[in-house]
Amino acid sequence: QDTIFCSEEDNSLYFTYSGKPNVLEVKELNYQVNMASQIPWYENLAHMKMPWTWKSDPRSHVSIIQNLNLKVQSGQMLAIIGSTAGGKTSLLDVITCRDHGGKIKSGQIMINNKPSTPHLVKKCIAHVRQDDRLLPHLTVRETLLFVAKLRLPKFFSDSQRKKRVEDVIAELRLRQCANTRVGNEYLRGVSGGERRRVSIGVQLLWNPGILILDEPTSGLDSFTAHNLVITLSRLARGNRLVLLSLHQPRSDIFQLFDLVLLMTSGVTVYSGTARDMVPYFTELGYPCPRYSNPADFYVDLTSIDKQTAEKEMESRERANTLANLFLEKVKDFDDFLWKVTEEDNVATTFSKQRSDLNSEEAINMPHHSSDQLPGVLKQFRILLSRQVSNDFRDLSTLLIHGFEALLMSLLIGFLYYGHEKTRLSIRDTTALLYMIGALIPFTVILDVIAKCHSERAMLYHDLEDGMYSVSPYFFAKVTGFCFEIIIQLIFLFGFFLVFFFSSLRLAVYSARTMALWMAALLPTLQLSAFFSNVLFTSFYLSGGFVISLENLWTVPFWFSKISFLRWNFQGMMQIQFTDLRYEMTVGNTTFQIPGKLVIQALDLDSHPLYVSYLVLAGIICSFLLLYYLSLRFIKQKSNQDW
Repeated sequence: QDTIFCSEEDNSLYFTYSGKPNVLEVKELNYQVNMASQIPWYENLAHMKMPWTWKSDPRSHVSIIQNLNLKVQSGQMLAIIGSTAGGKTSLLDVITCRDHGGKIKSGQIMINNKPSTPHLVKKCIAHVRQDDRLLPHLTVRETLLFVAKLRLPKFFSDSQRKKRVEDVIAELRLRQCANTRVGNEYLRGVSGGERRRVSIGVQLLWNPGILILDEPTSGLDSFTAHNLVITLSRLARGNRLVLLSLHQPRSDIFQLFDLVLLMTSGVTVYSGTARDMVPYFTELGYPCPRYSNPADFYVDLTSIDKQTAEKEMESRERANTLANLFLEKVKDFDDFLWKVTEEDNVATTFSKQRSDLNSEEAINMPHHSSDQLPGVLKQFRILLSRQVSNDFRDLSTLLIHGFEALLMSLLIGFLYYGHEKTRLSIRDTTALLYMIGALIPFTVILDVIAKCHSERAMLYHDLEDGMYSVSPYFFAKVTGFCFEIIIQLIFLFGFFLVFFFSSLRLAVYSARTMALWMAALLPTLQLSAFFSNVLFTSFYLSGGFVISLENLWTVPFWFSKISFLRWNFQGMMQIQFTDLRYEMTVGNTTFQIPGKLVIQALDLDSHPLYVSYLVLAGIICSFLLLYYLSLRFIKQKSNQDW
């Protein structure tokens, strides 16, 4: 009942997998990684390494997984445990066809007796990454509902999508925080364990038969981690195959696992039921001490100690000996799992658990193919709604932008205060126009870059998962930024005519599109900010105010032709000085100087006013094209994904 929130002690299954049982097999897998390819290009450049030397070192090829055999079925939860750099994450990447920079030397991965392919993986495997990549200002229910609209087939009605979201919320025990913001490290929201469950729910919405999680308990306290693994165990009882990696789980978590795979330096030391792990090592002469956690003890036993060369050699020999002994013991078993007796069949162990599903009060959702996802127009509408909802709930940022605009207007008003009766001089007016035309666009650049890089990891994995394509995201992003320009230009009302507003609005949008391009082109926030500042400074210096256009030499002169600051300045100068006359006094003589002479003196009269607008629009379109091409052809990896 909704009157009582679901607790961890509630063992009811609210959302089960009703498709055919799945079987995942890994046969004689040998996997090698080129470590040089894992180093980002900008780090290689920082170390003065030339591009042709980045991947040429033969010593950089390291064997990560050796002779690995594995078989797991629906209804089972397999935990891959081991020390750091043991090959756990690499194995998950190979299974999910995300082994970038690596190569399978031999062996194969079978899903339901079919060779694993990226297309097959997308249809039946959900991959939950180690880091939570969610929009912080959306609530838990809104986050899942937006994903349901994007991920579920288009023949689902709105009521069916909402029903699916509510079933997932109930299954993951998230009802008590369904209307709470997700949050992040800077914004208070749900707890770390609840946020991790939301990440699982994002993948669970399309009801996959196989759920793979990379260190789901990382960063959580022991109590929260225990509750999370209870949830995963419950999902496995819902006829799913659950595969997860952990470092060293505590004892009560270890008891929840159906199967355990213990790895060290890429070799298998043990693979079998969790309850048989202690008897197995006891038989080999390594009994677990009383009151010790078996996971801790045997992970330490098989870890490679690199404190000294002697200890490293000793520990490596012990690990290889244990791996060879295990391989000898299971070579005759079809499922590659160690058993206490040959008659003991692990598959029958979980048959009773799967039969118990019939007695549970479960809502079985049909498993649909992901081939009929919503169209491009609907994806655009959903993504635009998601972006606007997330951005405009960030009240602190909106208030800062508004205060920034107000403060800038007050500073400018304070600087030019006292000229109500006397008109500003030509020099002061020109400086004011150029300052406003350059200062306002500059303030948006870092904000856009920071926001894009905060969403970069989520975008990368959404595109990899096929949740949406580049085109609807591109148009949603561009359209969403249009709404924010009003806030950035709020202080302009009352100071300028509509032509000034239009010209400056185009300049601000030019700066935004330039920042979008730099954020998509370069992999880190620092690089994007640096090169954006370099580009903006180049536009500023060639804008026609610091030095007149006619005095620029060839390279900066041609650069000024693509400077949006130059065309914005030229437009505002023509609006301000055309059809006006200024008085200039020399000694006792006063001259009437036409405003057109000022424009001519700065070489800003070479084109009519409408050309400035057209060129600014062309610059915007060019940056948008570069932004789209960067999204389309450059993987939007974040720092964590290299």
